Amino acid sequence: MSKKKDETNVPETEPEKEAPAEETQEAAQETAPEKSEADALKEQLSEANDKYLRMLAEYDNYRRRSQKERESIYADVRADTVKKLLPVYDNLLRAVEHEPSEDVKKGMDAILTQFRSILTALGVTEIEAVGKKFDPTLHEALLHIDDEKYGEGEIVLELEKGFKLGDRVIRFSKVQVAN
Repeated sequence: MSKKKDETNVPETEPEKEAPAEETQEAAQETAPEKSEADALKEQLSEANDKYLRMLAEYDNYRRRSQKERESIYADVRADTVKKLLPVYDNLLRAVEHEPSEDVKKGMDAILTQFRSILTALGVTEIEAVGKKFDPTLHEALLHIDDEKYGEGEIVLELEKGFKLGDRVIRFSKVQVAN
């Protein structure tokens, strides 16, 4: 009988071996959701980080764009203001060229010098014309003459001064060009 008991005991030990296997499967099933949950959290973190980086890049682009717009608005307003003052400059030049009395001429020269210094302080420069080659990006040809003593496309006479603010042309020089 003891053998029978031993035989009966054998099946009892086999389920004991199966029980730890079941526990490891259950443990594996429990860790699998934890891993997938961890993966999901990592994915959410990655997405949030990507959104943050995109938002940061968009803000940086916005900041740069608005800075450029502010600078261009400032340059546009400055150029428009100078452009409105240029007829006064032209009239002062005409008055000085009209040969007024000596005292009046001295006063107008002083005013013209002051006006030029203000324009220079604002970054406005005169466009050189007479004796230069005609450049359509700087000059506007109003008259043409045929004269052998001048070269092809040479500016002979400046009818109205042109001005630049930095690289931007505020007013083109109105000139007479030799053909």
